[in-house]
Amino acid sequence: MEAIYILWLRELKRYTRSRAQIIASMGQPLLYLLVLGFGLGPVYQKAGGGSYLQFMSPGVIGMAVLFSSVFSGIALLWDRQFGFLKETLVAPVPRIEIMIGRTLGAATTAMIQGLLVTTVCLIAGFRPVSLAMVPLAFLFLALIAIVFAALGTTIGSSLQDMQAFPIVMNFLVLPIFFLSGALFPLKNLPRALGIVTSVDPLSYGVDGLRVALLGGGYFGATIDLLVLTVVAVILLCLGAWRFSKIEI
Repeated sequence: MEAIYILWLRELKRYTRSRAQIIASMGQPLLYLLVLGFGLGPVYQKAGGGSYLQFMSPGVIGMAVLFSSVFSGIALLWDRQFGFLKETLVAPVPRIEIMIGRTLGAATTAMIQGLLVTTVCLIAGFRPVSLAMVPLAFLFLALIAIVFAALGTTIGSSLQDMQAFPIVMNFLVLPIFFLSGALFPLKNLPRALGIVTSVDPLSYGVDGLRVALLGGGYFGATIDLLVLTVVAVILLCLGAWRFSKIEI
């Protein structure tokens, strides 16, 4: 357990020390929030959807957590290339503890990123419908972070070349985001698109945030929690297995 705490703390310190990383990681959520939120707001309102900023804010928060947690896999590749991971792996510590510590650290930094974006959304005009549901939103935030931090660890453990990671992410992370319903309602979609969105884990995370923050969703809070929990367990197990196969 001590190893888990040390690695979790190391990931957290690495994030908080890099002010440039924090500022840069805010750029894309701000772009979507300000350009789309205000730019498409009148069109969405005329279509009878109400405030588009209110609708898309949970999706932008989910996007911030997604990108921050998945790209933690780059840190794993970096450590493999420059030696810190080798020093960790030869220590008399079970690899499962190393993997859990790194994954929880990545999930924690992703949650911090999500909270920062939430603050920006509040400044821009987003308002939760009920403060009593905020703890539920925090739970969904944590589940999204764990799911995609575990995914990032799985991918980072499977790749050998750090240059290949951005390519994989562009073919995986961007579709996960755009097909999650973060920017559009999941109701009345074409059948094929509806099937694709239903197998996207982020769809349930964003929907859960909307249930908690806006008072309504598509799948329902129970289904969202169940799916995210099951996917988190599967990806943590898969990540632990792939991490155990890393050669020193």
